[in-house]
Amino acid sequence: MKKPNRSILLLLLISAVGQATLASPSIETSLQQQLINDRDVVFIQRNGLADTLRYMGLNGDLFPPARTSDNRLVNRAQRQKILSTWISFLDRLIILDSISQSYAGYEQHHDERVRKMAFRIAYAAFLARYRYVLDFLQITERNAQFHTLLNEPIPELGLKHDTYAEVKYHYLNIAIATEFARLALAYRLHGEEPGFRLNPGIRRDQAKIWDYGRGKGIKQTIKNGVQIVKDSSFKALFPIQKGISQWMGDVRVRRPHQSLITLEQVRSLQSRLEPGDILLERREWYLSNIGLPGFWPHAALLIGTPEQRQRYFQSADIKAWVRQQGVDSGEFEALLQHRYPEAYAESLGMRENNFLVRVIEAVSEGVVFTSLEHSAAADSLAVLRPRLSRLGKAKAILQAFHYSGRPYDFNFDFITDRELVCTELVYKAYEANGEKAGLTLPVVEILGRLATPANEIVKQFDQNYDTHKQQLDLVLFLDGQEKTGFALESDLATFRHSWRRPKWHILIQESSKTAHH
Repeated sequence: MKKPNRSILLLLLISAVGQATLASPSIETSLQQQLINDRDVVFIQRNGLADTLRYMGLNGDLFPPARTSDNRLVNRAQRQKILSTWISFLDRLIILDSISQSYAGYEQHHDERVRKMAFRIAYAAFLARYRYVLDFLQITERNAQFHTLLNEPIPELGLKHDTYAEVKYHYLNIAIATEFARLALAYRLHGEEPGFRLNPGIRRDQAKIWDYGRGKGIKQTIKNGVQIVKDSSFKALFPIQKGISQWMGDVRVRRPHQSLITLEQVRSLQSRLEPGDILLERREWYLSNIGLPGFWPHAALLIGTPEQRQRYFQSADIKAWVRQQGVDSGEFEALLQHRYPEAYAESLGMRENNFLVRVIEAVSEGVVFTSLEHSAAADSLAVLRPRLSRLGKAKAILQAFHYSGRPYDFNFDFITDRELVCTELVYKAYEANGEKAGLTLPVVEILGRLATPANEIVKQFDQNYDTHKQQLDLVLFLDGQEKTGFALESDLATFRHSWRRPKWHILIQESSKTAHH
């Protein structure tokens, strides 16, 4: 039986598994579901690239609408916005690039339907990255300053200097134009699948690329390449790609839906936690990392069980505040139930594997209650404790209940409360106002939208540590070690440095010398 193809990306599970394995109904079901997931990922990432180009078009002060010889240096704020745009663009590009080249063996699958769907997904990913890179270069090549600025190293993505030059070399090369023509012909032979979610994007991207080929816009030239790459369908661009594909393929084969943090570890740390603690989480093989800057992509709020809150929120000032809210008993639990009866009832239900609810978080399904066993089943986990009174934490939890049931904000728009992302829930729960003390968490602009990435929370913690500005204390840090297959508790210094890790940290990770059981 064939060994699994080590180049399979996490997003894909295709033909490299041998025929005997593929005959298994469970494997077939998993494969079909994975293809559907991959299709949706391409759809989302393509929209993300489109959003980036729209942002560039609307910000002529950063990205000139016409060729210019203006050599005035950009200021610090402009520079940060330009680099943030470039990083966001590359992040999505890397994933689409990886999807495309990971389908190198799709034609080997025994099922024709799978072969065709796999090709369509990979082709759509190829078209999206090709089309939007050409759109991007159409703008950035108008000003020579971008050659310097965008060629700087990008530690957030683990990329060295001259990345912009590499992108130009690859996408303005006659080789990729030849590749496009070959793949477009193959797509015509496969035929368009009616109702396929990626069809509109495929049609638009093909048309735009053909326009570029006819000289409408930035020109592709043989001067950008030294030779035509023969039989190079879905060729990888970045050097990091090989590592990503191999690593994600290994993870998918070795531990599908299995985290490095074990259930036993989650249970053992419960006694160290308190209501109001902030959970920072990283899942190495989750697509939710994509489009979010830095090593830490997710945050959640520990609310505890009713019994834990009953014991924890018993101080006189809390009881007095609860009575001011119209609850004569002075019990915080009664206030939660009185103010948000539906959310409170929802929080009492059992969750996955009959675990108790202890966490509220914003995930793709919306703002939901979940168990600690489910939320903390990550590959790395840090717990931060706000330097606030118990009254301040009670008010934060009450505010978090207010957002229960709201949808996830896929637009990352901090201005509205109608939809929330994970860190926005934590931000708004602990936001200070005239009625409560709170935390001042960092807010940055990403493609014109305000956000508080989890990685920025760790960065702020590091920069403010041991100063009068420090707002949080580290309770624990479980640092995932892919090579050993475990998450080990690590120290404060390692955690403080973790925000500097590249997004693909796992590729260069060595077992921590400071970690211990």
